[in-house]
Amino acid sequence: MFPRTLIRSSLPVINPMLKIRPHCPFRKTPSIQVHSKTKTGNASFEKTKWMNLRAIITRWVPLGSAMYIGWCYIRASINYEVSKVEIRFYEMFPFRITSRWWGRLAACELPTSLRSLIYGTYVKMFNVNLSEAAIPDLSYYKSLSAFFTRALRDGARYISPAVCVSPCDGVVLNCGPADTDKIEQVKGVTYSLEEFLGDNKWSKNKGENYYDSLLTNKKNILHQCIIYLAPGDYHRFHSPCDWTSTFRRHFAGKLLSVNPWMARLIPGLFTMNERAVYVGEWKHGFFSLTAVGATNVGSIEIYKDPKLQTNTKGQHNRIEEYEMGQVKLKKGELFGQFNMGSTIILLFEAPKDFKFGFASGDRVQVGQALTTVTKEQAR
Repeated sequence: MFPRTLIRSSLPVINPMLKIRPHCPFRKTPSIQVHSKTKTGNASFEKTKWMNLRAIITRWVPLGSAMYIGWCYIRASINYEVSKVEIRFYEMFPFRITSRWWGRLAACELPTSLRSLIYGTYVKMFNVNLSEAAIPDLSYYKSLSAFFTRALRDGARYISPAVCVSPCDGVVLNCGPADTDKIEQVKGVTYSLEEFLGDNKWSKNKGENYYDSLLTNKKNILHQCIIYLAPGDYHRFHSPCDWTSTFRRHFAGKLLSVNPWMARLIPGLFTMNERAVYVGEWKHGFFSLTAVGATNVGSIEIYKDPKLQTNTKGQHNRIEEYEMGQVKLKKGELFGQFNMGSTIILLFEAPKDFKFGFASGDRVQVGQALTTVTKEQAR
């Protein structure tokens, strides 16, 4: 047959006569046109890549959220007055979606070679005390989530013999008597007790109002303690006293930031955010511990309540209830963990002379006594 080289050389002559379209490798296109088409194609590709709905959700919304939060922190340092419109705009951000993405990202296993660099940067940024960790070797932790929820070494915390101790490490936002239905989340900013706890289905006591229905002894009053866990803190929390948990209510709310600055700006912040309320009794009567979710908190895990699933898809205003029976908890026992910093709120019944041993703004640690205890109280 004809040699291939002869066929190839005759194609430019045969094509016009027979109108045969040559194969792509033999088509000669000027280099200038190729470059122009490539540039046009890339431009349209980039436009589609950054301007479609998926790009807006996955790129622009997280970027805008991060920029806005950063700007809020800058303004906080210069005492900038934030308007109500800005607060409403902030509340509209899809923090549940971005927090869910962050939770998945934090759970991804990291290469061993990168762990020391990434965790080391985090340690320096948030002043993490690695000497208290059960395993100080950074390469041991497979993911950011595993590092966030690291355990403490034995003896790192002393559990006070006081009747009630701090459930976590953090900064006290507020503490003291809560003798009305409106409770201070920080000085001058309140939240509703009924909106926070929800309908009283766990008590047989029916008082004249919601507040009275919580008390088993009418001579007592409610006390509260709000502790904020920063990103660099130990993220597990413990039982603050010997008590029995009988009921859990999960509010699938928003995931706004709960740092002290935001708590001063948004009234009722803790009634808006996702939270798991655990209700029961202790030696003085009513007792509740609430784990409040926040921005970038992928999940709240409770060791004795595996049914709890937080930051899941669905309506943010849904409420789930669970009868726990009689779950006994000992003082200092591990209760649960956050996958990032957040807030623990204690609301409990106690005598009127119950006084806290610290004030707003003080740092506390797990096991530290909440109050100066008398011998009679410690029995």
